[in-house]
Amino acid sequence: MFSLPQLDYSQRESFYDDLRLAAMGLVAGEKQLIANCANLSALIYHSLPDVNWAGFYLMDDGELVVGPFQGKPACVRIRLGEGVCGTAAERRESLVVDDVDAFPGHIACDSASQSEIVIPLVRDGRLLGVLDIDSPHRARFDEQDRQGLEALITVLD
Repeated sequence: MFSLPQLDYSQRESFYDDLRLAAMGLVAGEKQLIANCANLSALIYHSLPDVNWAGFYLMDDGELVVGPFQGKPACVRIRLGEGVCGTAAERRESLVVDDVDAFPGHIACDSASQSEIVIPLVRDGRLLGVLDIDSPHRARFDEQDRQGLEALITVLD
C-alpha cells in the first residue's frame, strides 16, 4: 500500500526531491509505462497545489493520444505542433505558459485552465509523449517547477 506523503510546496527544492523519491517508490519494479504514468499522474495531481489537470499524452501513430490523467475529461488526440502539448512534443522541449489564452493555437480542453506546463517524455532519442499539467491560475508554473518536473519524469526510465 502506498501512503501519499504530505509535502511542503513552500520549500520547492526539497518538495521536488521528496516528490521524486515518492515517484521512485511508486514505479519500483514496474516497467509498464501506462501503469507508471497512471500512478505518477495521481501523485502529481494530489501533491501539487493549484492544479486542475495532470496527466500524460502518449505518442501513437505520429500524434499524441490522451493517456493516464487526473482531472476533467480531456481532448483525445493532439497533432504534433498543435497547442501547448503538440508544440512541446514537436520541439522536444518543456514549455511553461503563463496565460494559455495568449498561446497561439491553444487547445482548450477545460475552460478553467489559465496556465500550463508541458514536459516532453523522451527516452533514447524517441518521443514517448508529454506530461501535461494545467492550473486555474495564471502564471502558476515557473522555472523551479520545470526543473523539478523534468527531474521527476526521469523515474520513467
